[in-house]
Amino acid sequence: MRSVTRGAHIDASSITLRYATRRVLDGVDLSVAPGEIVALLGPSGCGKSSLLRIIAGLVRPSSGTLRVDGEAVAGPRSDVALAFQDPCLLPWLTVERNVAFGLTFKRQPHLSRPSRKERVTQALQAVGLEHARGWLPAQLSGGMAQRVALARTLAREPRALLLDEPFGALDEVTRADMQQLLIEAIGRTGACALLVTHDIDEALLVADHIVLLGNRGTLVGRWSVALPHPRQTQVRSLGELRISILQALQNSMSKAA
Repeated sequence: MRSVTRGAHIDASSITLRYATRRVLDGVDLSVAPGEIVALLGPSGCGKSSLLRIIAGLVRPSSGTLRVDGEAVAGPRSDVALAFQDPCLLPWLTVERNVAFGLTFKRQPHLSRPSRKERVTQALQAVGLEHARGWLPAQLSGGMAQRVALARTLAREPRALLLDEPFGALDEVTRADMQQLLIEAIGRTGACALLVTHDIDEALLVADHIVLLGNRGTLVGRWSVALPHPRQTQVRSLGELRISILQALQNSMSKAA
């Protein structure tokens, strides 16, 4: 798949989100540079998905600033794509048409029919599913459905990918394949990616930087993972980082108790 011109730079500063008497996020600072994968960790209910939706322009923060390439975010952008754990495929459309879905939406740049077809073909090739372009979702395994969802995202040629636990329901082998596809896609396109996950090991294997949110929606830790890919054999270095993250998580949860 051809490369995008350059990835986006996301800059979230002092992001706070309140619902009635409940504070979901409290003064969160986060930056994602072009070509980077940042993993967002934290316990359930700490505001990870809420932060992702704010960055996607779907939710307005109660306070704080959010900019993409220095421009304030006022709503959804065509160059920022959001993907969920559920592939959300339309069961009556073929794989090819599911990948193409959204390319003609109003916010998307206008593409000719041949250009749309080329994008879909390249996206399917990138995830190894060109042979299945005529299949229906009911004919796909869980891993294949998630590949189609990733291809649909790539076909938009986004400059930023926001991923909300997209591999959480997959088996270990399929998850490892999808993680590698994500790394390759970011390396090829230069886009930036923010990956929400509960899995510390996934964050360590995939991300350039790891950010940890605590129970009260505050940022409690940051780590850089300056290790080359693939990282599976770098057990000692990853183990030290894992212990540091677990300690920060446990400290955060004990303070919230």
